[in-house]
Amino acid sequence: MATDKQKEPEKANVAPGEPRTEAEYIEAIDRLRRERRAVIMAHYYQRPEIQELADHIGDSLALARLAAKTDAEVIVLCGVHFMAETAKILCPGRTVLIPAPEAGCSLADSCPPEEFEAFIKEHPSHTVVSYVNTSAAVKALTDIVVTSGNARKIIESLPQDEKIIFGPDRNLGGYINSVTGRDMVLWPGACHVHDRFSLQGILDMKRENPGAKILVHPECRKPLQLIADMVGSTARLLEYAQFSDADTFIVVTESGILHEMRRLCPGKTLLAAPADDAECQCNQCEYMKLITLEKLYRCLRDMAPAVHVEPDLAEKAIRPIRRMLELS
Repeated sequence: MATDKQKEPEKANVAPGEPRTEAEYIEAIDRLRRERRAVIMAHYYQRPEIQELADHIGDSLALARLAAKTDAEVIVLCGVHFMAETAKILCPGRTVLIPAPEAGCSLADSCPPEEFEAFIKEHPSHTVVSYVNTSAAVKALTDIVVTSGNARKIIESLPQDEKIIFGPDRNLGGYINSVTGRDMVLWPGACHVHDRFSLQGILDMKRENPGAKILVHPECRKPLQLIADMVGSTARLLEYAQFSDADTFIVVTESGILHEMRRLCPGKTLLAAPADDAECQCNQCEYMKLITLEKLYRCLRDMAPAVHVEPDLAEKAIRPIRRMLELS
């Protein structure tokens, strides 16, 4: 993966007129986004060079809000597939592109719509609340969509005695149960990145940095939530690090967030938490890292790959998304 200081190598056998260096890719992408009247949106977990090129960066909630409000003719979503699909559902009349359509999501994949539908039928008279990290087909089975940033607020807005199914993230759902006193029925899914952080590795880092604050994403397992100084979405973790009086933080979420966190927190020490099986001090989502400058350039050049959602499915899926936006 290219870092802030690394440059992409020149490409072999590049056609005449095509970019070869990082600087040429950036120049070409800037030109194409103007020509296409496109807006580039990127998640915080993207490569640093993609975040720097984006018109907007944010978490899932911010990207959904931006997609709903933008007047751009073309939306290029630099994230995983469900994010681009959500943007298309919200903007059916606009072209939505994703530079790496193969960029899936382990959490979304952990909730096949047919199995989730059967699970819902096993729990009749329950309100179905689904995390945004799901396919359009799962959203179509849902009453309200939530993100990690608004899940607590939305659940607390529902009557205390309301029966709720929460899917697909068992860790986020368990966290919301713990802070709201609810007893939601949880679908047993998980994010393969957040589920593999090393508790012992984090405790070792804390011993070496006793003044450090531990910042944990709610998709992490409960033992990590219990040792956290702060549990929150990527946007909330950024805010906490920025305004806290502490000067050292152990950041327990996908390490791509550190690029924006370092920009917002100059002079502070930001430590990436390790995974159980990691050989390095990091924990990355390989799907988020599939988008490169070359893929972003080709996407704008060719106006492809474009995201398509069947109209009938989109009509069903947009209702719980709109409910989320209204409630948050």
